[in-house]
Amino acid sequence: MYSPTEPIERHPDLMAMRVASENAATKPAAQAVECLSLLAGLFLAISPWVIGFQDVSPALTVSNLITGLALVVLALGYGPAFERTHAMGAAAALIGVWTMIAPWVIYNSPRSDRLEVSNLATGACIILFALLTMGTDMAGKRMRTTRTRARVEQPHD
Repeated sequence: MYSPTEPIERHPDLMAMRVASENAATKPAAQAVECLSLLAGLFLAISPWVIGFQDVSPALTVSNLITGLALVVLALGYGPAFERTHAMGAAAALIGVWTMIAPWVIYNSPRSDRLEVSNLATGACIILFALLTMGTDMAGKRMRTTRTRARVEQPHD
């Protein structure tokens, strides 16, 4: 039984949520999504040099570099802070949307099929991985809620 005078770190629901988050983060699907998000961020950061538009569009080069590195930081944060992944996934989805529209929004961005296709495909992948991340987190929350309800509904001795 939890006493209100005990530290919150010893609350049974908090400990159960931590265990559920750790279990969700150790599943191969969650780890694969983390890895794919990390790789998408790395590709976005280096895409100006891979695709070859770094000299043609310096503004888009800087945009891709900064947003790619931001996504890498978010992806690195998924594992150790899995219980907050939902918010990180939403931020990653916004990065994906920006990646897709950046070639048309950034002033003086050149028209290039390679540049546009690269940003569209990378942005779509980032959005997909973000949705998968949020879905994994939401499934974990549903499992925690179900377990908590079952524990509350059990008769006490």
